Order: sequence, then C-alpha cells, then structure tokens
Amino acid sequence: MRKVWREFPAGEGTIAVLKDIDLDIQAGEMVAIVGQSGSGKSTLMNILGCLDKPTSGSYQVAGRETGQLAPDELAELRREYFGFIFQRYHLLGDLTAQGNVEVPAVYAGTNAAGRAARAHHLLERLGLGGRTGHTPGKLSGGQQQRVSIARALMNGGLVILADEPTGALDSASGAEVMKILGELHAEGHTIILVTHDMKIAEHAQRIIEIHDGEIIADRANPDSDATAPPDGQPALTARATRTGFAAGFGRFREAFHMALLSMNAHRLRTFLTMLGIIIGIASVVSVVALGAGSQRAVLENIASIGTNTIDIRPGTGFGDRGAARVRTLVSGDADALAQQSYVDSVTPSVSSSKTVRYGNVESTGQIQGVGEQYFQVKGLKLASGSLFDREATTDRRQVAVIDENARKTFFADGSSPIGQVLFLGSVPVQVVGVLQAQANAFGPNADSVNVYVPYTTVMSRITGQNYLSGITARISDTASTQAAESGITELLTRRHGRVDFFLMNSDTIRQTVESTTQTMTLLIASIAVISLLVGGIGVMNIMLVSVTERTGEIGVRMAVGARQGDIQQQFLIEAVLVCVLGGVLGILSALLFGEVFSRFNSSFTLAYSVDSMVLAFLCSSLIGVVFGYLPARSAARLNPIDALSRD
Repeated sequence: MRKVWREFPAGEGTIAVLKDIDLDIQAGEMVAIVGQSGSGKSTLMNILGCLDKPTSGSYQVAGRETGQLAPDELAELRREYFGFIFQRYHLLGDLTAQGNVEVPAVYAGTNAAGRAARAHHLLERLGLGGRTGHTPGKLSGGQQQRVSIARALMNGGLVILADEPTGALDSASGAEVMKILGELHAEGHTIILVTHDMKIAEHAQRIIEIHDGEIIADRANPDSDATAPPDGQPALTARATRTGFAAGFGRFREAFHMALLSMNAHRLRTFLTMLGIIIGIASVVSVVALGAGSQRAVLENIASIGTNTIDIRPGTGFGDRGAARVRTLVSGDADALAQQSYVDSVTPSVSSSKTVRYGNVESTGQIQGVGEQYFQVKGLKLASGSLFDREATTDRRQVAVIDENARKTFFADGSSPIGQVLFLGSVPVQVVGVLQAQANAFGPNADSVNVYVPYTTVMSRITGQNYLSGITARISDTASTQAAESGITELLTRRHGRVDFFLMNSDTIRQTVESTTQTMTLLIASIAVISLLVGGIGVMNIMLVSVTERTGEIGVRMAVGARQGDIQQQFLIEAVLVCVLGGVLGILSALLFGEVFSRFNSSFTLAYSVDSMVLAFLCSSLIGVVFGYLPARSAARLNPIDALSRD
C-alpha cells in the first residue's frame, strides 16, 4: 500500500477513516493489525481483501494494481488468492457445513466430485468429519468458525484474512482457532489477523498498531510462538476445474439449487408472490376456454340446422314491404338448383299457421310445407317412424312428420303418434314420423308445435298458392360458399329476368358468431392480462425486498468470489421459478375451474386450448425475466463490504 486514504460521507462533508497508509506485507508472514474500535483496522482489512476500494492511493496484490481492476477481476482475486474468516462466521444458513465450504469452488469452476472431496477433507482435518451434513444452526460457535476456516482454504487461501476470529468464541474455542491459524502459517499461508486483543496479536510475528486511521507502530514480535514458514507460499491445491460452458453450467446449477432452497425456506412469501401470477394465468386460460366453449356451442347449434346453407327469399332484403307481392320463386327454381354441382341438397318451403287438432286436443301450430330433402338440408334426425319421400311430394300425399313439441302436446299419454291422423284446419294428415328434439335457437320456433308436410300438399290443399315462400340449398362440402352464392344469383337472375330475391348465408352467421366471440374473448383476456402485469409488479416488489433481506448472503458470496453475473443469475432464476411455478399452478387452477364449471353447467363445456396454455406459460416465464431483472441487477451491483455490513 502507498499513501492509501479511505474517506466516507458524513453529513455535508467526509470523514477520513484511513490516512496516508504505507504498508508492505510479505508472502508467508503472520501479521496482526491491532487497534481499538473505530481505529480503522477493519476498513484496512476490507481493502486488503479487495472487499472495498481506497478513496485514493495505490494498493497492489502480487504486482496487480487493484484500483484498475473490474468488479469481476476483484472477485477473481478474492476467489483465488484470499480466504476470509469473519468474526460472525457469515455462513449461509440454508446450506450444510459441506455446502458452505464448497461455495468458493463452485464459483471457481471446480467439478462437483472434486469440490465435494476437498470440502470433506478440509472438514475432516478440522475435526468436523461427523458434522458435514449439519446446517450452521446446528453447530456451535467454534464449529461454525472452523467451517469458515475450511471455506477460506477451499480454493487454496494463499492469504488468510481473519477479522476478530475469536471475538465470538469462548476461550477454549478461541485457543483452538488460533492453533489452527498457527498451523496454516507453518504451512506457508500468509495470515493477517485483525484484532483489538493484544493477547491474540502476540501470536503473530509482526504487530501493526493503528490509531485514528494512521499506523503508529509496525514492529516485529520476538515473543511470537508462530513457526517459521517454509520458503515461498504453498502451491494452490490442484483442482479439477472446468472452463467455458461446463463451468457456466455448474454455476447455473448452483444458482438454481440456491433459488430452490430460498423458496423453500420462505414458502408463505413465495406462495403469496406467486398468487398474482396464478390468478392472472388462470384467468387468461379460463377466459379463452370459456370463449372457445361458448363459440363451439353456438356453432354446433348452427350446424344442427344444416351447415353451409343458403336461404333464398323473395324481395330485396329483410324489411322489403314489397316482398309479399313477389311470386316468382317456384318449384322449378328448386329443381334447377338441385341440378347444380355445387348443391348437395335443396328444399322448397311454404308455411302457414293453422289450428292443429287430434281428438279433443287443439293447438295453434306452424304448418311447414317442405321438400323431401328438407330434413337433410337442416340436419334433422328421426326419433321414430320415417320421413316422407319424393313420391309423397309428387303425389301431394297427406302425410306429416311432427316435432317433439307436437308429440308432447297431442300424445302426452305416451301413445305412439305413428299412423295417427291430425287435422290441419280441416285437412287430415297421417303422422309417419317424429323428429328428435332440437337443441338450438335457429329454424322454426322451438317452443311452438311444428308439423312438416310435403310442400305440394300445403300449396294445393291448405294455402292454395302456386309460388314458394323460399328455397333452402345446402352447399356441397367441396364447394366454395362465395362461388355457390354467385352461381345461385346468376341462375335465378337468368330464370327470373331480374334480381327479385336475396340470399341469406348460414356461413355468414357462423362468421359473425366467431368474430363476436373472439372479440369478447380478446376483451376479457386483455383484462386478465392486466392481472398478470399486476402479478409481475408484485414479483418485482417482493424480489426487491428479498434483495434487502439477503444482503448478508450476497456479501458472503461476493467475499468468496462470486461474480456480479453469478449474483444476478441467482436472483433472476428465483424470479423466473416463482413465475413459472405460478404459471403451472395457474393452468392447473384453470383446469380445476373447468371441471367444477362442467358439473354445474350442462349447456356447454370449456374448450381448453393447448396454444393458450403454452402462451400463458411463456408469458409467466417472460414476466419472471422482465420483472426479475431489476431486483437481480440491484443485487449484483451491491458493494461487497456494504452487503456484509448490513447482515
């Protein structure tokens, strides 16, 4: 050291803790730095160990000017050159004794087998072979200090910096620690003791006294019991180290392990942090599933009346007051349409409302005059009996197919309607079939009595008209709806000589339903995404609090050689894990909601999308990265000595 000053802010000015320090320490020495509390000895040790930087002056370690080194280069010095023994031990509470000793080797890139073997050897040597699996809370003060010594030696510890190593120990444990330090000095380690106890300092070969930030004495100690070390320093212990990807993966695995330990140690806090993510992900997945399920139910209803159908009606459109006077739609038009390649099936239609009577039961019913292909066009299924055929239409037979409402109205006693005669006004018809109940809101009125009769019969015997109310064509599955509309328009225009009709496309209804439900789903999902953002902000807040709570741990890791990237990686992994686990629990919660929903609602079920689940999972991971970055960066930029002093 040459002319080293260390000043700290104090109000509007500064206070000098170290003043113009000139100091040389040779390899292999055992030096004691002595002074009262507040004399500056601990600050001097922190600068010697590269935990702190001088305000001015020069400090060189093995010829390297520390003031010109980047944070990660200083971390390398702490990792490879120095070993720290703290008064308060500074062990990581979530790790075992062996785990604490291995930490410096993790950051040095030593492989798992190599560091485990060396850590066990050091603990055996220090008399802790039977306590390697114990956490610090289960060790005595003396045992914790010996773990701290083993950690200092893990990467070789050419220079051992011991800050009040016996300050928190009883006399017997203190004597044992000083004996161990003497043995390490005898092996060639440079030992620097910082103490206020002159009895401890007398173990050293050289005593440096500091007062009010200045060195007032630097003398040899002829009464020292320290054994003269061999020439030179001990060689670094050979380690099976990894470089590149292998070393990076090892540090990642350690960071991942520590993140899991931290989350497990604070389970309630971790769960509460996850809660916002869980609610957000569950909301997004459930809303998308609700939208898809309701859309599917509506489309199934549309499909039940015949998918891809085109209705042809007289007039220019809905609300055309002159439509009733247009009588150009005739059965010949339906026959012409049936010949087209793009038409799968076609049915003319006429309708009338009449009193329907069976025995002494009467009800106003809708008389639907249809062709024999009507049931195919509309996708209607038989419950019993049979449908009328082409001959029945051609011969104007007085036969009828009734719906479930008509069956319940006229045959409430459970008797079979097949073969029975109904009167439509004064016209008798024989029932030949009963349709299955329709679970849709389209087509004929679902609450009224509907009787389906050949349209020729209705036109000749009931309405007396010679024109149709409409024609419905079902388009072939291989044909384009747009092309079919163009073909129908061209055909009928040619037949009629003008456009006196309009088309209604069920596919347009389907598209409208899909568009509407997608818009509503997007709207509600957007609201759910807001809860995800709120959850992400919650993660960031909790992680920032976590950084504050764990500054001591961060300081210890930096003291044993962790790079800024290692610290940032650990906290970022923890944030991502919280969000990823929250995402998984959110998806499971959404699936559970769907199961409960299906038990209480039979109209439709939730339609879960794998894509939405994957997207939600990726969103939760991204939230972990985005909102975890700031706390992780804050942790990585902490000054090592500031972090240690807050513990």
